[in-house]
Amino acid sequence: MAIEPDRERLKALEEKIAKARDAAEGPRKRHQEEHYSQAQLAWRMVIELVAGLAIGFGIGYGLDTLLGTMPIFLVLFILAGFAAGVKTMLRSANEVQERKAAQAAKQEED
Repeated sequence: MAIEPDRERLKALEEKIAKARDAAEGPRKRHQEEHYSQAQLAWRMVIELVAGLAIGFGIGYGLDTLLGTMPIFLVLFILAGFAAGVKTMLRSANEVQERKAAQAAKQEED
């Protein structure tokens, strides 16, 4: 009869150890999830650049057609759209970098 309470205590202790180990390690991140996160960031930056170029093309083409000019506005607005796309990409990269720095600082605190 003395063996049964010992087994129950041992099982309860094992459960506590497993919970403590899981809490100390934190949630595990799978390699695929990190890969997709980086892929999403890359696609976001590509889309931002292409959107800037497309908007610049649309405005420039529209002005050239409306005013009947040579493709001077087309070239100017494509360059402006490219600059806006690059600026947006840099802002996104800076945002991601700040988020990773905040996560690293938070991990150092813990």
